Amino acid sequence: MENLTNISVVRDILSRHGFTFSKALGQNFIVNPAICPRIAEEGGAKSGCGVIEIGTGIGVLTAELAKRADKVVAIEIDTRLMPVLAETLSDFDNVKIINDDVLKVDLKKIIEEEFGDKEVFVCANLPYYITSPIIMSLLENRLPIKAITVMVQKEAATRLCAELGSRDVGAVTVAVRYYSEPKLLFNVSRGSFMPSPNVDSAVIRLDIKNNRLVDDEQHFFKVVRGAFSQRRKTLANSLSSSLSVDKQVVTEAIVSAGLQENVRPEQLSMEDFINVAKSVKKV
Repeated sequence: MENLTNISVVRDILSRHGFTFSKALGQNFIVNPAICPRIAEEGGAKSGCGVIEIGTGIGVLTAELAKRADKVVAIEIDTRLMPVLAETLSDFDNVKIINDDVLKVDLKKIIEEEFGDKEVFVCANLPYYITSPIIMSLLENRLPIKAITVMVQKEAATRLCAELGSRDVGAVTVAVRYYSEPKLLFNVSRGSFMPSPNVDSAVIRLDIKNNRLVDDEQHFFKVVRGAFSQRRKTLANSLSSSLSVDKQVVTEAIVSAGLQENVRPEQLSMEDFINVAKSVKKV
């Protein structure tokens, strides 16, 4: 297939198939030739492994993954891209396209049926509007995968990879660090896409942890979400409001967890969140 990062080639392919970009789906296709090979390499694609790709565009990243991995299963929601991909990926016999919503498919079943006992990695160029729901779905379902490598809005990458105890931390940061070890790989300028978005992007990798840090995860994440429900307030105020518990009772629970009563949620370590969740559960 011709160079799928050449803008003239891309326009020709899309024109022949009558394809127009969908703002609703957050479509921005990669046209910087250096990006997809690097995502594939740093995302773990290699001989002996399988890769799930989320969102194909016209198949630029898909092709790079297929060159390296034994098999690629790409999940693309846009039916209009099916004939485009049939053309752009015609050289590969190790690619399977599933035309569906990644939040609705049974990924565990797909992994079991398509990859057997191979190591599996996830790679994606995620639409900005649905970044967190997709990442959290992948993590919370405890899929048998090694790592998730995704391109996201730069601001989101900063939040997702923030060190606990820093001001960039939010509830999603704690959740990501609970399930994985996040790492910011490299930045991507807005000019690397067609059409160009209004913000820059970054590629991050989440290496999956397999251990459980708490017994009651539902309660733990309820406390974490509650802690960040009112960003400018102390942990005691936020938890009192979100959990509908008297502030004095919550304050005593926070102190018994070894923290100052006026501590703010962004100051907490993972161990602190675990201790606060345990302490709050007792009240």
